Amino acid sequence: MKTFGGDVLFLDRTDINTDEIIPAKYLTENSKAALKPYLLEDLELKGFDQRRDLPGKSVIVARENFGCGSSREHAAWALEVNGIHLVVASSFARIFRQNMFNCGLLAVELPAGTIEHLFSTYAALATRMDIDFDQAQLTLRAAGSKETVSFSISDFDRALVMAGGWLEYADGKY
Repeated sequence: MKTFGGDVLFLDRTDINTDEIIPAKYLTENSKAALKPYLLEDLELKGFDQRRDLPGKSVIVARENFGCGSSREHAAWALEVNGIHLVVASSFARIFRQNMFNCGLLAVELPAGTIEHLFSTYAALATRMDIDFDQAQLTLRAAGSKETVSFSISDFDRALVMAGGWLEYADGKY
């Protein structure tokens, strides 16, 4: 199982699509590692600078419909190769969400009100998020405060994440 949690990158926008996560012009790359420098290169978000804001972050918190657009697995790969194994949003595009689990990554859906609270409380602060996968809880820490938020995950998606992804799951089952 991959390591989850770490410093949080808050992306305050809805409908962040797979072309913004990893631009289509890089889909000819033949390794995950080759995608690494291009993560979020085309993200349209006022004040966001990929080179300044991305380094050191290992969790993304965003609004609804994260990963919409083209159904490419490269978007999950680009996150993974950059050490981002956890994305938290109020909703995900269905195929992107499943690609996350298939890669052994975690896509956590929280109610829109909870996401709004996280943005209003933590987005302006250096925030760390840790995960207790067994208890299905996220813990946020910033400026001396601490808060725990529960989430749900299906048994199958939990099994995919714990195995490290679909291939590892299938190798162990079949």
